[in-house]
Amino acid sequence: MDRDRLIIVRGAGDLATGTIHRLFQAGFPVIALETQYPAAIRRQVSFCEAVWDKSAEVEGVKAVLADNTAQAFDALNRGMVPVIVDPEGTLIRTLKPAVVVDGILAKKNCGTSIDMAPLTIALGPGFTAGIDVDVVIETKRGHNLGRVIREGQACRNTGIPGNIGGYTIERVIRSPEEGILKNIAGIGDVVEKGQVLAEIRMDNGGIVSVAATITGVLRGLLRDGFRVTRDFKIADIDPRKEELQNCFTISDKARCISGGVLETVCRYFHEKDFHETAQNR
Repeated sequence: MDRDRLIIVRGAGDLATGTIHRLFQAGFPVIALETQYPAAIRRQVSFCEAVWDKSAEVEGVKAVLADNTAQAFDALNRGMVPVIVDPEGTLIRTLKPAVVVDGILAKKNCGTSIDMAPLTIALGPGFTAGIDVDVVIETKRGHNLGRVIREGQACRNTGIPGNIGGYTIERVIRSPEEGILKNIAGIGDVVEKGQVLAEIRMDNGGIVSVAATITGVLRGLLRDGFRVTRDFKIADIDPRKEELQNCFTISDKARCISGGVLETVCRYFHEKDFHETAQNR
């Protein structure tokens, strides 16, 4: 493992996982930092599930939970992606990576700064390239998705999900109340509009049903037993019934974003190697 090319990615949800997967497959050692209670919807394609289950596999790449840096480097040496619970990113100062990628997708800066590494990259809105980080990658669906931004910001968050099969807001389901989520349906199920997908079991003993808003494939669903607040995103339906396999593979959006990250990382190391070679002549 080449420690000089170490990359740390903050966040390991589905979009961050697309970036982690691509960087890892390109030969870079990658460590993911996550929160103690990850709330991924697209759990089948999110390395953050390793926090809950000790391991997670996405398209042939396995991630494992590491309790410390020694375990993390051992996992890298064994060809796996280590996931460490470190929501504040405190290990970044210790490990001194070459690259830090903020893949939290919080639509705001959760503590990433341009001085954390020689190259810093952020996915989506909430950052200004050249000030908060070196580079921002556009995450909004459309013509500019995956674009590398070296000055300025990504498009602001509209609050409206991307259009899939003619649906935007309708395909995202949110909790009607606060409580504990009890799943009835599962990821990959073909569901009909009005079908009960889950229940919210409230602290007062009440139970509220959560129904499908459209007909389609249940592409994402929060973990059973997760405590949710009112209006918390808990599920995602893809209206294209024929796209069942998409539930278990990295999305087109994640791949496009990861392409922008890989381009930025490869350019950085190419320029760095070029300058070092020139100085040594």
